[in-house]
Order: sequence, then C-alpha cells, then structure tokens
Amino acid sequence: MSTKKGLIGILTGGGDVPGLNPAIRAVTIRALREGYQVVGIRHGWLGAMSIVRDEHADNSEHFQILTEEIVNRAARTGGTFLHTSRTNPSAVKKEEVPEALRATFNQDKNDLTSEVIKNLDWLGIDYLIPIGGDDTLSFATRLSKEGVKIVAIPKTMDNDVPGTDYCIGFSTCVSRTIELSNRLRTSAGSHERFLVMEVFGRYAGFTAMLPTMAGAANRCVIPEYKFDMEHLTELLCYDRAHHPSKYSVVIVSEGAMFEGGEMVFSDKTTDAFGHLKLGGMGDLVSAELKDRSAKYNKGKPIQTINQRLGYMVRGGDPDAIDSIVPMAYGNLALDLILHGRHGRLVVLKNGRYDNMPIEAVTSSKKTVNVDKYYNKERLRPLYTDFEMQPLFIMASG
Repeated sequence: MSTKKGLIGILTGGGDVPGLNPAIRAVTIRALREGYQVVGIRHGWLGAMSIVRDEHADNSEHFQILTEEIVNRAARTGGTFLHTSRTNPSAVKKEEVPEALRATFNQDKNDLTSEVIKNLDWLGIDYLIPIGGDDTLSFATRLSKEGVKIVAIPKTMDNDVPGTDYCIGFSTCVSRTIELSNRLRTSAGSHERFLVMEVFGRYAGFTAMLPTMAGAANRCVIPEYKFDMEHLTELLCYDRAHHPSKYSVVIVSEGAMFEGGEMVFSDKTTDAFGHLKLGGMGDLVSAELKDRSAKYNKGKPIQTINQRLGYMVRGGDPDAIDSIVPMAYGNLALDLILHGRHGRLVVLKNGRYDNMPIEAVTSSKKTVNVDKYYNKERLRPLYTDFEMQPLFIMASG
C-alpha cells in the first residue's frame, strides 16, 4: 500500500469500552484530511500477528482500509467495530500461533514480535496508533523500542494506565455504575436489605471509589486496602438503621481483599498477559454480611441483594466525556504525527491534553493513593479540599 503522504495503522486491544469507535473516527477523519490513508487492524495484536504476507491471500479478517463512511457509521456506538482480543505477541501459546507460522514457532511459548514488525512493514504502515490499556500498550512499548513509530491512546474502564488522569471508557463505567445503583436500590429499600455490587477494576479501586464519592454507595472496598469484614458489617448496619427505607449499599472492587486474605479468582486460567481472572469477592462479602449482621440487628440476620455489574457497565453507547475525550485524543495523536513525533502516549493531565513518553506505561503502576484518598475507618473515599483538583480527583495519574 502506498499513498501520497503515508499510511497510518490503528488497532484496539484488550476489553471493549464505550468510546473506542469515536477515537477510531477521530483518527481516521483527521488523517484522511491531512493526506494520509488509514488501515484498521482487526482483532488487536491478534490481527497484527496473523496477517499473511501474500498479495493473493485473504486478509479481510486481519485488516481493512478505513473511510469516512465506515467510521461515521460506527462512531456513535459502543464497543469497537475493528474488534479486539487479549493477545500478547511476545508470549503466544503453541496452540494459538497462527496456522501459517506453526512450522516455525512450535514452542510452548513463542515470541512473535518479529512477525508483527514484518507484517506492519509489509502493509507499509508509517505510524501505528494502538488504543488499549496497560497490557496492550506494554506491547506497544516493546514495538516502539524495536523501531516502530508508535503514538498510543489510553483506554480502560479501570482507569489504571500510568501517566494519564483519564482513560477512554472510565466515565461511562462510573455513569453506568451510578445508574445501576439507583435502579437496584429501589429493590434493596423495598425489602430492607443490603445491596452488594461487585465491579471490575482488577488491581485498582477507581471504579469503586468514584461512584461511591458520587453517592452510589455508602461504603466501598478496594484492592489497595485489606479490610476488616466485621467492621464493614458494623458500618453497613449503622447506615441501614439510619436510612428511612432501611437499606445500605456497598461497592466491592473485584480485587478487594479481606484482612489477612488474598484476591479471589473465578478460576485458575490466565489471559495472554498472565493475569488470573478475578471475580467472586462480592459473593463472599454478601454471605459474610448475612452471617454477621444479626449481631448489629437485634439478633436478626439481614438479607442481601448481590449483583455483579460486570459487562453492564462497559457495554452500550459512550457518555458525553467518552465521546469528547476520544475525539480529542485522536486529534492529539495526529498532531504528534504531523510533527514527526512518536514513541508517545497521549494523556489528560490536570485537565489539559498533553503527551508523554510511552515508557510511562511500563515504568510504574497506577492505583488509589490510600493515605491521601481513602478513609480506612469509614471505608469510603476521603476528600477535604477540592480547590485545583483534577476532574476525577483521586483517579488522577
């Protein structure tokens, strides 16, 4: 493929979130108007490593040329029309190696980074814009070190990519959590129960903290602080007793841990980046609340409504922020490309759009600053002074 000015590739990796399609649209329309051609790589890094370098091969499952018509049609919807995958080309299991490469790569774990680079070269990609979380962008960092011109866009509902205050998908996740809490609390109040909601977030508690701060819950428990279950029970019983409808709400991060315990996993399988699948902490908290609550409720146990929010908060259309920020991020990425800059991550920092070296993704971890933002006694967000704080306060980079 050759164009007058050059070819820009774009892909989405990891979990889907609302806001990906607006980002793809922003990149594509700006690039086309600047004289570039845009190719969308399908299924994230899986597509990038599966391309068959033969002009006569059918690669329609692996990439497609993007036009204004294509991206405009998808821009206002959630998910990613380019599709996605959790693929780590630097550590591919033998059975997951693309068929055309199995004769060469036949170890239990295989590094296909060289094949990805060859495929990008074969396509003629001048710049690659990967949109993803810390896993997807950690491989982008590897490619950048290998000489591929990368301009990365942060995306994850967990909001845990280091270096940026904001990742695409986070605002919609918080909005959906608040909305679902408001729906479920009517049942909790009608039956005078505890409402326990488990949310995604992996090792960071931002998806529990922000909705709680906004009034979606009385308490929240997060991965960054191991909590005392007896203390949580006492607090929720107090909250329930003092509510006119006799209910209380707790948001449980999937990575939260009991004092003296460890993270709870739904099974023992790992993804391509070695992460065990979290899930089930809400079930345990719910059962413990029922068993312990009688002590604080005149000898009568309190029933629970237990709901994993899961994909309900990452599906559907983007909210306003997840429509505006992706547009800005996409244009910021093109600004960098037009100035010949690469090896960069576009970010929001203290309310301003900026960029920084992509190595920021792998140089640190972004989690809740417990001492600064979490009240260990009250098991809820801690805040005292809002002056000059960024929009999402404790979720800043």
